[in-house]
Amino acid sequence: MTQSADKATSAQPLWTPSQSQINASRLAHYQQWLERRYGLPRGEYADLWQWSVDNLESFWTSIWEYFDVQAGGSNQPVLASQTMPDAKWFPNATLNYAEHIFRNATDQRPALIARNETSEPYEVSWADMQRDAGALAAGLRKLGIGKGDRVVSYLPNRPETVVAFMACASLGAVWSSCAPDMGVRVVTDRFSQIEPKLIFATDSYSYNGKFHSRVEQVSELLDALPTVQHVIHVPGPNAEVNQPLPWRNQLSWASQVSEPAQLVYERVPFSHPLWVVYSSGTTGLPKAIVHSHGGIVLTHMKTMALQHDLREGDRLLFLGGTGWIVWNLQVGGLLVGATVVLYDGNPAWPDQKALWRFVNDYDVTLLGCGAAYLINCMKEGLLPKEVGPFNALRAINATGSPLPTDAFQWVYDNVKSDLWLASISGGTDIASGFVACAPTLPVYSGEIQCRELGVAAYAFNESGEAVVDEVGELVITRPMPSMPIYFWNDPGNERYHDSYFDMFPGYWRHGDWIQFTPRGTSIIYGRSDSTINRFGIRMGTAEIYRVVEALSQVRDSLVVDLEYLGRDSFMPLFVVLDEGQVLDDDLKTQIKTQIRTKASPRHVPNEIYQVQAIPRTLTGKKMEVPVRRLLLGSPAHKVAHPDAMANPDSLDFFIRLAQKLNPS
Repeated sequence: MTQSADKATSAQPLWTPSQSQINASRLAHYQQWLERRYGLPRGEYADLWQWSVDNLESFWTSIWEYFDVQAGGSNQPVLASQTMPDAKWFPNATLNYAEHIFRNATDQRPALIARNETSEPYEVSWADMQRDAGALAAGLRKLGIGKGDRVVSYLPNRPETVVAFMACASLGAVWSSCAPDMGVRVVTDRFSQIEPKLIFATDSYSYNGKFHSRVEQVSELLDALPTVQHVIHVPGPNAEVNQPLPWRNQLSWASQVSEPAQLVYERVPFSHPLWVVYSSGTTGLPKAIVHSHGGIVLTHMKTMALQHDLREGDRLLFLGGTGWIVWNLQVGGLLVGATVVLYDGNPAWPDQKALWRFVNDYDVTLLGCGAAYLINCMKEGLLPKEVGPFNALRAINATGSPLPTDAFQWVYDNVKSDLWLASISGGTDIASGFVACAPTLPVYSGEIQCRELGVAAYAFNESGEAVVDEVGELVITRPMPSMPIYFWNDPGNERYHDSYFDMFPGYWRHGDWIQFTPRGTSIIYGRSDSTINRFGIRMGTAEIYRVVEALSQVRDSLVVDLEYLGRDSFMPLFVVLDEGQVLDDDLKTQIKTQIRTKASPRHVPNEIYQVQAIPRTLTGKKMEVPVRRLLLGSPAHKVAHPDAMANPDSLDFFIRLAQKLNPS
């Protein structure tokens, strides 16, 4: 694979925190506490990270003590077993996620701020959230919901969804969520694996100024989920039109939160399931990934406070639906005393500056979004700074895909110059980050600031050796509390093992190409399972996207290599162009020259095609592997479920091309 270390390590930082900003950070406060409590000298972040992975038990004990985890039993031993994938964390402790949320209750600031497309933004107080969660939990008990029972949600990003999750967590019930814009098949593929007893569902939602009924979809879900005994209906914006509802055993939300009851916390073992989340499922049955109460409490407090510098009274908005892991991470902001801002709807409705206006007007402190959103704003020529000064905004987090260098520069030029812009990478698998951010470090264009504390992340070459300044497989060599405790319905942990531990036994291999620089920053080069090995030279697809999408005419792109079983290499590139642009010979030449000179002469595409859209998953990831399989001749219904896609119509072009490339 080609290297870009020289370019990376010679860059000057785009932003460096001032000493006053460093001193005000929660990370600096934690380091001061470590010095007093453990005698650990305050040094550079790299020293702190090294201590955290060399001394896992001391580090996670320090997190437990620093955040004053409320638990029964004992927090010793920290690790009964360090062998992955069977590490056993805090086997003698009991605790509850919801208890740690509501210990931050206060009348000094709201718990939630909610924005949707059909009403003015509104606040939800801590008292109201706790009251509704207590009433709902009592109602769930009467319905027979208890510890270990699965409860699922088909709700948008609104306060009722958070309340429902809190009620379930307080009981020790296991939560799982899909967004209402997800189709019946993709939801059934997920929920049917865990056999839920109850579902929260809405009759409608609004997106881009239009109402979308879910009445029929919920009816189909109920037919496919025979274990569901009750439906709790949360009215959507079109509820009056949709009455009466044909759902079985239906209860209204209002009836379930009308009788006040104290919120009681069922302390459960550290490793007790908190929620089930899912892999993309674009090419098969999604993995049902189970995380624990304790693992999420510890990891989210560490991640939100120390890595993202979220403080009491801050306002966190992470743009994403309830079927994406960023929703779970966002709710974790409540663990550290922040106000969570729920944004339900299209960020570009009623106009392209809608989200930016809201961020300014409602004093959002930390904005999280997919890198694709920032790239799209840049391509649209947006000037967010025209809507306001963003006085409260300290940080922007970008995730989901690598953030290119021109998008870094766009943010500093067009949003705010004194801003901490952090590209982060982790995922559903661990509900947090592997490589992410720290408030005491500078920001370098195109790079991720650091490894997270307690995360022994390295780049491994093919021989299983850790390398620096070389691109390798992202590998985690020591256990983390938020690694899955198991996959649901995975006898013998076979699928779990094969997903992460097959290539390097005993080490977690995540499936990303990564390069660590000598200063500890990192660059993600795309998924290793979609790497292009052309003429003996491997290259991550993200390297090609960086240079292609740097062209002003190109809005989006996708590349695959169709070499297979001795077949000659044929590498097509697909591009989405700005409105009015045409893929003529001049532009094709410009694209190929860009790749040849700035990426690799061996990875110049054989052919370039203009398409209307790049196929993406519901969380916005490019569907490289499914497209490759399709173009190699696999039937469309076997490579991608339309309901698991954000834009299923985008496959039509590739289906037609596959027929031409593979004549029967």
